[in-house]
Amino acid sequence: MRTETPQAIYLKDYTPPPFLIDTVDLDVAIFDENTRVRSRMGLRRNPAAADPQASLCLDGEDLVLESVALDGRILAAGEYVLCGGRLLLRVELPEAFMLETVSLIEPDKNTQLSGFYRSKDGYFTQCEAEGFRRITWFLDRPDVMAKYTVTLHADKAKFPVLLSNGNPVASGSEGVGRHWAKWVDPFRKPSYLFAMVAAKLDVLREDYQTRSGRTVHCAVFVEPGKLDQCAHAMAALKKSMKWDEVVFGLEMDLDHYMIVAVGDFNMGAMENKGLNIFNTKCVLASPDTATDSDFQHIDRVVAHEYFHNWTGDRVTCRDWFQLSLKEGLTVFRDQQFGMDMHSAGVTRIQDVRTLRAAQFPEDAGPMAHPIRPASYAEINNFYSATVYEKGAEVIRMIHTLIGKSAFRAGMDLYFKRHDGHAVTCEDFVSAMADASGVDLTQFKRWYNQAGTPRLVARGEYDAAARRFTLSFTQQYPATAYERRLEAEGRKFSRGAYHLPVVLGLIGPDGAELPLRLAGEDKAVGTQRVLELREDEQTFVFEDVAVQPVPSLLRGFSAPVILDYPYAEAELTHLMAHDTDAFSRWEAGQRLATQILLRGIEAFQTGKGEALGWIPASYVEAIRTLLASAADPESDPALIAEALTLPSEVVLAEAVSGVVDPDAIHGAREALIGHLAAQLKGELLMTYQALKLSAPYSPDAAQVGARALRNTCLDYLAGSATVEALALLKAQLDEADNMTDSVAALAALANLDVPERQAALDAFLERWKHEALVVDKWLNVQALSSAADTGSRVRSLLDHPAFDIRNPNKVYALVRAFCRGNPRHFHAADGSGYALAADVILLLDSANPQVASRIARSFDAWRRFDAARQSLARTQLLRIQAKTDLSRDVGEVIGRALEA
Repeated sequence: MRTETPQAIYLKDYTPPPFLIDTVDLDVAIFDENTRVRSRMGLRRNPAAADPQASLCLDGEDLVLESVALDGRILAAGEYVLCGGRLLLRVELPEAFMLETVSLIEPDKNTQLSGFYRSKDGYFTQCEAEGFRRITWFLDRPDVMAKYTVTLHADKAKFPVLLSNGNPVASGSEGVGRHWAKWVDPFRKPSYLFAMVAAKLDVLREDYQTRSGRTVHCAVFVEPGKLDQCAHAMAALKKSMKWDEVVFGLEMDLDHYMIVAVGDFNMGAMENKGLNIFNTKCVLASPDTATDSDFQHIDRVVAHEYFHNWTGDRVTCRDWFQLSLKEGLTVFRDQQFGMDMHSAGVTRIQDVRTLRAAQFPEDAGPMAHPIRPASYAEINNFYSATVYEKGAEVIRMIHTLIGKSAFRAGMDLYFKRHDGHAVTCEDFVSAMADASGVDLTQFKRWYNQAGTPRLVARGEYDAAARRFTLSFTQQYPATAYERRLEAEGRKFSRGAYHLPVVLGLIGPDGAELPLRLAGEDKAVGTQRVLELREDEQTFVFEDVAVQPVPSLLRGFSAPVILDYPYAEAELTHLMAHDTDAFSRWEAGQRLATQILLRGIEAFQTGKGEALGWIPASYVEAIRTLLASAADPESDPALIAEALTLPSEVVLAEAVSGVVDPDAIHGAREALIGHLAAQLKGELLMTYQALKLSAPYSPDAAQVGARALRNTCLDYLAGSATVEALALLKAQLDEADNMTDSVAALAALANLDVPERQAALDAFLERWKHEALVVDKWLNVQALSSAADTGSRVRSLLDHPAFDIRNPNKVYALVRAFCRGNPRHFHAADGSGYALAADVILLLDSANPQVASRIARSFDAWRRFDAARQSLARTQLLRIQAKTDLSRDVGEVIGRALEA
């Protein structure tokens, strides 16, 4: 049995590369049995290297080396050695030289989907983080940046499309049915941004005119027959290009910008310079096959990868510890884009919900790490919610602290200093500090400290003095990260964060009160940004005429857990009157959480079904919220968000002590059922009033109407009455779009009624030839609250519609079940844990990246009762005992068992 944790790599051990690679000329010949890769590299010694006489050692994985040549001379066997995925030269090297290697690879056998691999329509690449070494021998690290020339050779009938980074410069026929194409990328890039494609694909082409008058040839390549589903992605690309020009002054720098969609892909998309390779789910969309969420997701992902052209490609990471330098910044940019393109308030709410559901538990679990970790064993495991979502929140705090115009100046300075270089997080923060004049030295703690801070706030009103005093205390819960550092004997100290608290004060009449801090001559507006820099700080507001309700952390201005003793009446007041959309929603979530926590306790003592824990005032607050939908000025999408209760995953984080998934589920379902019974008339009226007669469009007005309508339907469906079933069946039969179809199917999938299976069968029969719609069919069953969900998911593993080799299928069914259905994953009999372990063991050798993502489902196993812990531990040890367990899974399982 394995007991060791995979060997760690440390940030403190970083040294510059001993050699630099200036040029790479690749010749790639694709045949049925294998692919021959000839690499010709121009290298020179790095003057900044720690050892000026270091030997050259290149990375390689699953490569069959045919020859090595130095400056045109073929090296003999004794002049180089192959060992442990490395090619070490044992010859004296000049200051600058040409190195040529010829290797064979077998992309048809590459199930990891890393490097060069086969999908059904052709061959594709994925090189981030360390996939390029699976194509050819290289210094496969992000601080080695080179200019690439690539020539591809392949069968013309099978693979008519030949693509790589940059611009096409030549192509031709080779006879015997083969052809070639040559691409040149004029920009230096790290190997992880390399891409090439040889496939049979359809293409949509459009041109974009930049603000300086340049023409960029845009292309979206998709599998044959899907051309009608890529117009939205093209529109999203052009919107992104325009937005980046307007907001950040950044133009596309290449003549060609291409997106290629592939059905077999471990991630969402990849920002390879000028040749983005996307998962099909982030490109393909039509009203028949994609939901409103899919359309918006495509907007955001296309924008994200395009924005990487500057924040990631033109300026990249020095090393993988700096991953949030590009990912956190680019997520922030795509969030801002989303707020500009869609409802700003709803977009912010959705982003915070994602953060709380994914990143907050990560901070509290065994894989906790800062946005820039001090060490890792497998870099693929650090493409995490912390690096991405929390990383974006850290950038957002800088934006809040220094202001919009200074942030733009900081971005300009960042590109001026570092364009074309591989840099660090400090380089970015320094550009922001220098451009704004704001001291961000203390702020850098966000990059090095793990965990979600707890911000304890208390307010005190002195009516006689007309003074309101707010005090704040920063608390830092211990995390697994600090425990690991201590176990390694490494010194670590924590300190107060520099963070912004955006706030307002709401009077009894719902009006915003003017804000004047003690020592100021006059009030400065009704909203302020308070900067916290100490463990304890107090702020005094003068001339406060009436006792206020503080609206704290508006826009979720810092990624913290806020502890403020709001009374339920105060939360209801904020729900009704706060001018900040996020804060109104947040007040509702806090109120619902307080009620549900009482309900969870009631269910644990056998008194939950009596419903005495649900206050009548909450029902009336929801009634008022529903009534507001009739106001033509209201935002139905925001009302839908406000009606959506905290998820079972979020509620588990709010529970102190042992997590009881059955009690959490019981309380949440009971509250939904009670609201549906008490507000049946209002829910039905709102549902009927929002029926759309216009042709489908993913515009904001229609999206909001459908969101609220389907939220009402979900409440009504919970009753499982004859009337509710009729509504569901009618919507399934009449829906002219996938949003309404899936909403009805998902609601029906929760019910133990005969109509459920008939609806699922009919849906599959209709859409069995659309892979992404089949994923939705799998997903609604994985997330079902029905009693038989665990056994149903187990049986679906053998269904013809499921393919364990396809990441989308695994994510839609298995990961959704394990991470989105806590009641069934944490089943008292351990069946959910066993299912997850079975899939992890099946996937570990074939695709360890996907296997490790399933393994993360065990992160919180210590928070449950002793019986569940015993069952989970049994499966963790079973996984760990696997011979040759991958580093990806080994690190996750090892951390979980150490917790």
